[in-house]
Amino acid sequence: MGFRIRVWAGGIALAAMAGAVCAGQSAANPGRTPIVIELFTSEGCSSCPPVDNWAAWIDRAQPVAGAEVIVLSEHVDYWNSDGWKDPFSSAQYSERQKEYVQALGLSGVYTPQLVVDGNDEMTLQKPADVKRTLDRDAHLEMLPVKVESVTVTPGQPGAVAGQVEVDATGEKHGGDVYVAVTMRRTLTDVLAGENDGKKLINVDVVRGLVKVGKLNKGKTFDEPFRATLWPGADAGNVRVVAFVQESGLGKVVGAAMTEAAGQENQSASLR
Repeated sequence: MGFRIRVWAGGIALAAMAGAVCAGQSAANPGRTPIVIELFTSEGCSSCPPVDNWAAWIDRAQPVAGAEVIVLSEHVDYWNSDGWKDPFSSAQYSERQKEYVQALGLSGVYTPQLVVDGNDEMTLQKPADVKRTLDRDAHLEMLPVKVESVTVTPGQPGAVAGQVEVDATGEKHGGDVYVAVTMRRTLTDVLAGENDGKKLINVDVVRGLVKVGKLNKGKTFDEPFRATLWPGADAGNVRVVAFVQESGLGKVVGAAMTEAAGQENQSASLR
């Protein structure tokens, strides 16, 4: 069982973080370095909405110079017995969070918990550390990842499919290749529990996380993927994120994001 961590009121936290992260802000460009932020959260936790709001802001504003921030909101299931069952929760994400505790030598799981590029824990209570971490990762050299030929097949449930390409020729990095299928935005009327009566907004809520294959050092990876969509999925609200992570839930060494609705590929090819 985890525990909750109390954070500042949403408006104060967002204002502080905006001031800290936006220093040196620049316009988006196609050569941006991806930064993957995994947010372990729950609709049953009263401490989570301020950080969920921050995640929505950073996803929208993209304030880190030279970076493409990719948010993955992973809803854990261990607060479901506290009066509200989170409709997006999964034991898979609770287990992934526990594995990070082991991999990073952390004291334990809690919500909301932020893991950056599989390598660092981050808390909004320390905005200077947040800025330092994001600015540092914006300058990392990463593997070029592409997500292409994404299609959505209607049905109950439907499916999303596509192709993941990674070029590791001449590189020292290898690892596991994952695909996450997310809901770009959700709005929930919470009817019980700690957030009773609130309307909660979440972004990039992970509804499926699959391991596509393994990338070998010095090789290329070019494999198809297919994932089941949730019932009633709206293709216009679906994103696909592919990322390469060193084995054993290690460092994320490449990532890309694209829309499922036939929009322009937003893959973040790296420098």
